[in-house]
Amino acid sequence: MESSLAMATTPPPHRPPLVLLSLLLLLLHPFFSAAAPSITTKAVPRLPGFSGPLPFSLETGYVGLDDGAQLFYYFIQSESDPEEDPVLLWLTGGPGCSALSGLAYEIGPFNFDFHGYMGGLPTLLYQPSSWTKVSNIIFVDSPVGTGFSYAAGDKRTIQSDTIAVQQLHIFLETWFDEHPQFLPNPLYISGDSYSGLIIPSLAMKIAKGIELGNERLINLKGVIAGNPLTDNTTTFNARVPFLHGMGIIPDELYEAARESCGGEYRWASNAHCADSLQAIQECMRGLNTVHVLEPACEEYPSLTIHKQQPLQDHGRKMLTESAFSSVCRNATYFLSELWTNDEAVRESLGIHKGTVPSWLRCDVNLPYTHEITSAVDDHAALITRGYRAMIYSGDHDPKVSYVDTQAWIRRLKLPITDPWRPWHVDDQIVGYTRTFSNNLTYATVKGAGHTAPEYMPRECLAMIDRWLSGEPL
Repeated sequence: MESSLAMATTPPPHRPPLVLLSLLLLLLHPFFSAAAPSITTKAVPRLPGFSGPLPFSLETGYVGLDDGAQLFYYFIQSESDPEEDPVLLWLTGGPGCSALSGLAYEIGPFNFDFHGYMGGLPTLLYQPSSWTKVSNIIFVDSPVGTGFSYAAGDKRTIQSDTIAVQQLHIFLETWFDEHPQFLPNPLYISGDSYSGLIIPSLAMKIAKGIELGNERLINLKGVIAGNPLTDNTTTFNARVPFLHGMGIIPDELYEAARESCGGEYRWASNAHCADSLQAIQECMRGLNTVHVLEPACEEYPSLTIHKQQPLQDHGRKMLTESAFSSVCRNATYFLSELWTNDEAVRESLGIHKGTVPSWLRCDVNLPYTHEITSAVDDHAALITRGYRAMIYSGDHDPKVSYVDTQAWIRRLKLPITDPWRPWHVDDQIVGYTRTFSNNLTYATVKGAGHTAPEYMPRECLAMIDRWLSGEPL
């Protein structure tokens, strides 16, 4: 009895007691598993600066990732048919430019009343040419460190292209888990400028997941990319022939540069090339880098410079004293910083207190590793799989010119199904378009700069409405 009792109450020497085993597993748990992504949402029926209830449905929130990142977003439902209209994930460029910039200055349903600004909190105006007329749009602050997105605790890492793609993929899965009613809607990965490198890579990651059986994002239908940086090796080289075509670089200088540099204008390969590039730089000096026809204005005042003065009392005075005109867009950008750094605005948006001391429209000093040099192969892979693509260019944009965009599209070697022709709004030519096989449409927006909807909102709404509906431009 004693021996049997001893055997029943004493575990074998090679097997730890159950309590110790449980404690060991608890201690090791953080190393073998990660916290599941989380999401918090907030309905926003009113916004400071806007008179009365918002005439559209706005939701804000955070998606928390297992690496401590908190991605902030704005979600605006379609003003037409949210149950049926597509869902667009909109990525603003930079990297480091807030989603609010895309929302308020490009394709969203409100903007800032610059012309009527007389100090204090900026006034918001309803924007009738919003893409929310025809689609649901998720505007997300990405990468982390952009806008109101932040990293909690000591888990800050230097952001990069590949990290951004991975985080956005998790963001979308988590967002749709919380909003399953939108799963049947067509999904488009969209954005402009630098996000031209991120959009195809993210779409391909989703496409591969679908092929492996991930049902959550199965209604991915394609991509929308405006003035998109697509190949780092060709973008600057295309700027020289673009500026020549615009009459900024004279014929003799262009021909000399083309002969001596061999089409490579990023660095000088010989003395004659160096002389030509120096002369070209002189031609470009003082030029607006995002729209060749608009004035090059001084950068708008920074909140960090004027800590000793209450900006709400002097904002308008500083704008006028800086010789800003009504077409100097940098002046209007200043209002977004005044608005987002107001405590009442932050409370309305549900911003986590103490996380982003000073909101910036674009953080040019954001630590970031550029890893994706070209997205052309991802575009080709998406097209091969049957996904749609809408690529458009503001035709007065020197930063990512139509010359470069058309060149990489030609590299796809797609048959043309609808030849080059004008497209119209109200019987006026507003751009030119061409359609390729495998559902790729390219369009220029006449008179627009680097972020085309910012300059031509009504025309761009007509463009995207027709394309999403499957109609020819």
